Formats: sequence, structure tokens, C-alpha cells
Amino acid sequence: MIQIKKFVFNPFQVNTYILFDETKECVIIDAACSDEEEEARLSNFIDEMGLKPVLLLCTHAHIDHVLGNTFVAKHYNLKLSAHEDGKMYLADAPAYAASFGLTLNEVLQPTHFLHDNDLIQFGNSSLKVLFAPGHANGSLCFYSKADSFVVSGDVLFYQSIGRTDLPGGDYDVLKNSIWGKLFVLPDDTIVYPGHGPETTVGSEKVSNPFVAIG
Repeated sequence: MIQIKKFVFNPFQVNTYILFDETKECVIIDAACSDEEEEARLSNFIDEMGLKPVLLLCTHAHIDHVLGNTFVAKHYNLKLSAHEDGKMYLADAPAYAASFGLTLNEVLQPTHFLHDNDLIQFGNSSLKVLFAPGHANGSLCFYSKADSFVVSGDVLFYQSIGRTDLPGGDYDVLKNSIWGKLFVLPDDTIVYPGHGPETTVGSEKVSNPFVAIG
């Protein structure tokens, strides 16, 4: 059974998730830690729980979600797995970070590219990759059927959706991603978003003001 630890990092309040099971192997999703204090919070939890990081995953490559990738990759000798379409955001990441008063001296490039319906294995567990563009090029969600949850990145939030006014954003594309990839999951599926509190697929289907199915 997968257990989930959530951290809220950086001024954008990004949810970074550590997923682990009884084998102690773990996956880090959206390493967003932006300073030494946040890096310590992440690594201390991993050490205290005796976890073994085996995968670094990225839901999408917007600046707020990639600030801690280099630290995690170097600290745990991991490669970055993401969708290839997201590489477009990384070229200007240091300048974009600086515009928000953040420091990003080194940008980690993905070396393993994920695709729709890929199966990610760690420990005794697995995650299905769901390609869900509309908020950003290359947006991915990670679904566990066995444990009834999906990590949605900035695709779907509690009572909201990801912005579509940024490069690569498109409301109709995002709506179709949500309807076709997330709203087809069981209603009791817990949604762990990139920002804010958890919700469920069933709740958002009937009450989300942007994409509810009427």
C-alpha cells in the first residue's frame, strides 16, 4: 500500500509529494524545495523514515515545480523523468526564477521521457501515467488504481483548475484532459493537486465551477 507525505514548498506553495510503500522505496514528485531549510525538511523525512528514493518525477516543468530537482537528483543520484513536451519551459527557467526573487543556478534536464499510459514501478507499487495537457505542455498525472488516488499536478484542484493564460495553456484542451483522463476515474479517487488541499474526482465532477459535468 502506498503512503503519501506532502510538503508545501517555496513562495508559490507547491505541493511536493513523497510516495512510498512497505519496501521503503520511494518516489519524489515535483521537488519544489527552494532553499536549504526546505531541502533539509525533505531529506530529514526521508532519513527518519529510512526511505530509499528511486525515482524523481515531474508533473510539468513550470518554474515553481522544478526548483528542487537539481538538489534531489544530486543528493540521491537520481535522473529526472518527465514528458518531453515540457522541455520548452526549462531554457528560460533561471531568468524566470530571478524575476520572482528566487535563485536557480542549475536547471536539471529530464533524461527519461514519460508517455501516456506508461506504468511506473517502485517497490511493490505502480503508477499509471496520464498525459493531460492544457495547463502546460507536457502535463502529467500519476494514478494509482490499487490505492485509489491520482497526483494531478496543476491540472485539477479543489474547486478549480490550472491556469490557461500561460504559454502552452488552453482551456478547451485542459477541460478535455480533465474529462477524458480524470473524470473517468472512480468517484472515490482522491486527487492530490499541485497546490492546495486534496479533493475527490466525484466531488469535482459535480461541483467544480470550471469543469463540472452538468
